Amino acid sequence: MELICTRPGCPRPAANVFPDLSDRSVLKTVSQKFCTACGMPLILGGQYLPQRLLGKGGFGAAYYAVNRYSPTLRPCVVKLFQPDGDLSPDQLELAQRLFEGEAIALEELGNAHRQIPDLLAYFSLEVGSMQPGKQQELFYLVQEYIDGQSLEQEQAQRGAFSEGEALEVLEKVLPILQFVHERGSIHRDIKPSNIMRDRQGQMYLLDFGAVKQVTQSAAGATPKASTGIYSMGYAPTEQMQGGRVYPATDLYALGVTILVLLTHQEPEALFDSFQSRWSFDCDPPISQGLQLVLARMLEAKPSDRFDSAAQVLKALALIRGRGAAVPPPLSQAQNQAQNQAQNQAQPQSPPVSVA
Repeated sequence: MELICTRPGCPRPAANVFPDLSDRSVLKTVSQKFCTACGMPLILGGQYLPQRLLGKGGFGAAYYAVNRYSPTLRPCVVKLFQPDGDLSPDQLELAQRLFEGEAIALEELGNAHRQIPDLLAYFSLEVGSMQPGKQQELFYLVQEYIDGQSLEQEQAQRGAFSEGEALEVLEKVLPILQFVHERGSIHRDIKPSNIMRDRQGQMYLLDFGAVKQVTQSAAGATPKASTGIYSMGYAPTEQMQGGRVYPATDLYALGVTILVLLTHQEPEALFDSFQSRWSFDCDPPISQGLQLVLARMLEAKPSDRFDSAAQVLKALALIRGRGAAVPPPLSQAQNQAQNQAQNQAQPQSPPVSVA
């Protein structure tokens, strides 16, 4: 069996092959295996065997792993959260408390909603640092493995989504966000790579940013503020400036996600920073109703966006053919008359209402 080392900076993380682990009796009883390159313990939390890297970012990394005590070696995802820089003992203690609190919140969300992966375990591990004489604190979450593809992977294979497919994503993801927001949580990092579709077509919301920020909060950020955990292009101004985050913060990121899926372009190519406006130039063009809904989700001020995921769902239901006209996003109201002639020259969906 091949195991991968999860220590940040290991020179040869994949150079660990243990033929004896093919014997199930050995697999269940062996106390530990160590990285042949750096000496890092490889069996995490006493039972999880990381086998390959799934993804890596500034916050840490995610690994495909198996549970050695499961009769079928049940797959799971082990996520490593690496502290930023050198934290003092007091900061490390605070980071542990924050991490535990966020893990509890994530477990409650996963247990209560089938489209949020279950939290199976969380733990911290103190190991000798690669620098002599120093210790390193690593934080781990173990979550349910979703067998499927992210929307980012789907788009890489097949190109831009149709309007109908984009509406399906909205209608499946917004109820998850509504559930999350009603329980006082904010996702903070919505983007195509964090929305997974399994083989049965069910969608899941992955990688809650609140867990990623625990060590940054320990280093001095206020717990209700954004602490730099976001993805450029998807995060609104209030998040990038380190201010408070709201349900509308997630709605903005979801709006960017849908626009990216519709156009198969990166956010930077879709936003005109000089005019502070988004481009809705899709091929084929999308309906006026969806344009108005996305434009309101993408308003610069949180107070100008939809109040809730439920309100967006109401607007989407009306796009399907019912209701009165959608109030335009506030910052676009002055441009309504100027754009009216151009809008009338194009096929439009029935007007809708978000009231």
